[in-house]
Amino acid sequence: MNKLLSEFLGTFILVFAGTGAIVINEVSGGVIGHAGIALTFGLVVMAMIYTFGDVSGAHLNPAVTVAFAAGRRFAWRDVPGFIGAQIGGACLASGVLRLLFPTNAKLGATLPAGTAMQSFVLEFILTAILMLAILRVSTGAKEKGITAGIAIGGVIALEAMFAGPICGASMNPARSLAPALVSGHLEHLWIYLTATVLGALTAVPLAKALEPTHS
Repeated sequence: MNKLLSEFLGTFILVFAGTGAIVINEVSGGVIGHAGIALTFGLVVMAMIYTFGDVSGAHLNPAVTVAFAAGRRFAWRDVPGFIGAQIGGACLASGVLRLLFPTNAKLGATLPAGTAMQSFVLEFILTAILMLAILRVSTGAKEKGITAGIAIGGVIALEAMFAGPICGASMNPARSLAPALVSGHLEHLWIYLTATVLGALTAVPLAKALEPTHS
């Protein structure tokens, strides 16, 4: 239960801070700015990894949980509980933001700025890059473990910085599902539920191929 609580709280804080930055940027006339939003997502993920990483691994993302299981680093029997906790935490965060900002229409929902296929491909590639980084820094030398939060948070901030204006740079089904459900903007949700999982799964064999061989 402590692992599920960890995932619930971590994902709540991630969605509350990340999508909250989007909402507050809108209601404040752009005070935070795009760069500030990207940094918020990167910083909150970094903070949550250091806060909850030793409890549950700080997946905070159903696509990451599924990819860890596919890569045999996480038990499949624990996947439903983790995903349920992540979605629950994300939905609570969007619910709180709805109470705080009842007139905001989107609540930070991820919506394509261009075509659906453009955003699908972007989300696929972005999530593959993120998952590859996660798989590479979450194992190996001790120094990598110490700096994992910085590396993963940095990748998220980087990808949100350059791709956010087009696809929203979700890379996380829970982060997209919650505001879509609470705000009612479900029209493009399929992009962020499928492309992210497929991208994360694609990173698993790539990370395996990069592992050193022992002769």
